[in-house]
Amino acid sequence: MLDFIQALPKTETHLHVEGALPYHLLHRWRPQDYPEHPPYRARAYRYPSFPDFENTLLSQALPWFTSADRYHEACRELFAGHVRQHVRYVETSFHLPVTKFINTPGPEIIAAIRAAAPAGLEVRVFAGMLRSDITGDLRPVIDQLHTWDDLAGVDLHGYEQMRTETGTAAIWARLRAAGKVTKCHAGEFDGPARVREAIEELGVDRIQHGVRAIEDPAVVRLAAERGVTFDVCPLSNVGLRVVPSMAEHPIRRLMEAGVRCTVSTDDPLCFANTITEEYTVLAAELGFTPAELGRVAKNGWAVASVAADVRRAMTAEIDRLVGGN
Repeated sequence: MLDFIQALPKTETHLHVEGALPYHLLHRWRPQDYPEHPPYRARAYRYPSFPDFENTLLSQALPWFTSADRYHEACRELFAGHVRQHVRYVETSFHLPVTKFINTPGPEIIAAIRAAAPAGLEVRVFAGMLRSDITGDLRPVIDQLHTWDDLAGVDLHGYEQMRTETGTAAIWARLRAAGKVTKCHAGEFDGPARVREAIEELGVDRIQHGVRAIEDPAVVRLAAERGVTFDVCPLSNVGLRVVPSMAEHPIRRLMEAGVRCTVSTDDPLCFANTITEEYTVLAAELGFTPAELGRVAKNGWAVASVAADVRRAMTAEIDRLVGGN
C-alpha cells in the first residue's frame, strides 16, 4: 500500500504557506528557541482550542517570514518535500496581512513562492485573509487583487466563527469575473450553516474543510448537487478536535454522498504531517482501498488549474496504478 500511495501522482489543494514552514529550518536557525521535537508536533497531541493552535502557529511562523527571500527559502524546502512524495500540483495560500507586517507587496511574495517551485511541480498561489479584513486597512489591497496576474485566487480563513462581512460576496464575485478561484474555510469550527453560506451567498465551489456539513444532510446534498469540492485535511481535523478520532472522520460518508473530496495537510508546521501520511491513515484507519485512494487523487486533478491534457494524463496514470492493485 505504501508503494502504491507513493506512486500516485498527488495534489495538495489546502496548504497555508506560513503553516507549512519546514520545522527543521526553525530548529537549525534557532535551536535554543525551537527544540527538535516540540510536544505540539507529536501525533497524539490535541490542541485545546483554535486560539491555542493559532498562537502556536504564529509564534513559530512570524519570526521566520520577514521578507520575500524568507518565503522563497521556506518554499524551496517545502516543495522539495512534495516532489519526494510524488506530489505534482500544489495550491498554497499566504496570509495577506503579512504584507503589512513586513512591508512587502503581495506580488513580491507570490513571485518568491512561485520561483521556488522545482521542475515537475505546478504551484498556484492564493491570498488568504480573515473575514474581517475587508473592513480594515487591507481593503485597498483587496480591491486590487483582481489585477495581480500571478495570483491564482483568494481564500477566507482564520477563526470561522467570525461573521462574514457584508460586501464579501461582491468582492468574491468580482474576483471570479477576473478569473480568480475563490475559496472559503467553512464547516470546521462552525457548523453546516457556514458551508451553506459559503456556497449560496459567497458563490464558492471550493470549501476548505467542509467536514461538519455531515451534520446536515441537506447541506451535503447541496454541495453534491452544486459540484462543490471539499479540500479536506484529516489529520488536522483530528489534531484540532474537529472530529474525535480518525475512525469517526466523515470523509468516506461525504464521498459516498457525492461530494468531491481532496486530501491535504493544512498546516504541517503544527501537525508534522505529510501528504503520504494523510493517504496512509485513510487506508490504515478508515479502510480506504486503492480504488478509493485513487478517487481521492483524481479529485485533486479534477479541480487543479492545469491544461486538459495534463489532467487526462494524470487521471490515466492513476487508473493504471489502481488497475495494478
